[in-house]
Amino acid sequence: MHVVILAASRHPVAEPFAGGLESLTWHLVRGLRERHVAVTVFAGEGSDPLLDARVLRASPLRLSAAAAADVSMVPEPWLREHHAYLQVMLELQRRTDVDVVHNNSLHHLPVAMASSVPAAVLTTLHTPPTPWLEPAIAIARGNGGTAHHVAVSEHTAASWRHVADVDVVRNGVDVTRWTPGPGGPDLVWAGRLVPEKAPHLAVRIARAAGRRLRLAGPVGDVGYVERELLPLLGDGVEYVGHLDTAGLAGLFGSSAVSLVTPAWDEPYGLVAAESLACGTPVVAFRRGGLPEVLDGSTGVLVDPDGPDLVGRAAAAVVAAERLDRRACRQRAVQECSVARMVQEYLARYEGMSAGLVA
Repeated sequence: MHVVILAASRHPVAEPFAGGLESLTWHLVRGLRERHVAVTVFAGEGSDPLLDARVLRASPLRLSAAAAADVSMVPEPWLREHHAYLQVMLELQRRTDVDVVHNNSLHHLPVAMASSVPAAVLTTLHTPPTPWLEPAIAIARGNGGTAHHVAVSEHTAASWRHVADVDVVRNGVDVTRWTPGPGGPDLVWAGRLVPEKAPHLAVRIARAAGRRLRLAGPVGDVGYVERELLPLLGDGVEYVGHLDTAGLAGLFGSSAVSLVTPAWDEPYGLVAAESLACGTPVVAFRRGGLPEVLDGSTGVLVDPDGPDLVGRAAAAVVAAERLDRRACRQRAVQECSVARMVQEYLARYEGMSAGLVA
């Protein structure tokens, strides 16, 4: 079997990962190759050399002075991304050596052009509906398109079922790298430092609970970090940087409880699965796919609506700390592993290429 994987182009598929999409892509490629599947990857510049990826780049993109000066000219990065995916899809139209194209990007063109490619096309839906991708899926389906779709959680799948038939393949973490730690006295929060992840709420919760907090992750919104987060640092709250897998696993494993505080509906909740793999229970807002990651033996879900959210979450820290760290690890191994995720995708590829998956 030969599988082509189309990654998102805006961030490299390399550690430390920009987010769950990049992590999924990296682990999927490695897992498939370990199972002796031939994989060709198209990914953003700067991706891990071990992936041997072809760079998603519009090459060459030459604009005349008249085209560049036209009033309809869009920002050049958007134009380059559009033509990069256009070039890949046009190439795949001519390829007869590919069994499955797995669109792991957020771009609409692989969906819109799926029926023009000889291979079966699978798209993983990583986010809620977007204004570019939703119409592309609806139009393709209305024209009798044969593309296949899965989502990273039941919650995310449900948000797309008004335009497509969507199954679920949940994301996975490498439980051989995210390994149990001894725990410790402090709380931990990890993720992109952006308003929708709300690390500032994690700070307020930690202070209400009277606990120290360590924050980790890439700065995704400089203005937000400078206005809302930097003034809160100190007095038991420390930002430790953007860590790789080993660093994050050590951070989770040496913490008492992880805080997951989204101000939006998380499509999956990968950080919660990573924490469980390290044996660390989770306090999370009951949003998006997080209730599918956690159960009563591994975390405490807090209703984000209602009064005194911070106080209720601080009280949940006490309850979460009593949970069995071994049960957290066991759930991650059984329900959240990369091995499970790769096997589910491989079974789907085999069914699609044999015409057994509608």
